[in-house]
Amino acid sequence: MSNIEIERRFLLANDSWKALAGPPRLMSQGYLSVEKECTIRVRIVGEQAWLTLKGYISDVSRSEFEYEIPLSDAQTMLDTLCPFRLEKNRYELKHEGFLFEIDEYFGDNAPLVVAELELPSEHTPFPRPSWLGEEITANGRYTNAYLSKHPYSAWETEK
Repeated sequence: MSNIEIERRFLLANDSWKALAGPPRLMSQGYLSVEKECTIRVRIVGEQAWLTLKGYISDVSRSEFEYEIPLSDAQTMLDTLCPFRLEKNRYELKHEGFLFEIDEYFGDNAPLVVAELELPSEHTPFPRPSWLGEEITANGRYTNAYLSKHPYSAWETEK
């Protein structure tokens, strides 16, 4: 398994993706570090939990090390060590052989909805379905780490 994540992110042009997506999974996550050079995240999905370390390589690529951890440890970390948290529903949608993950944020990050697409290389061509909107990969304000510290609802009127 490679320890490099190559990911493109997009806003959504419309809600037509909802009819095509699978059921949502609730994700609760918190950050021990939200620095650009190194992000450390705890994530809980159902009865499973992970600790993830991400390092900046480029706007599209990051080093990523992810480890499954006991659920009780993750909950304790979220409750005691993570000052920055967020919750979202994640939907999966397959389109022309590619898996899009669509995150619908709750709380102070609502009504933000973002599509993510992991690719094998930075230059891999991919389909652009009609529901895919503006690309925001290079805009660091749309990363989960940033949103946990600076919620979408608190941004200035120009988003």
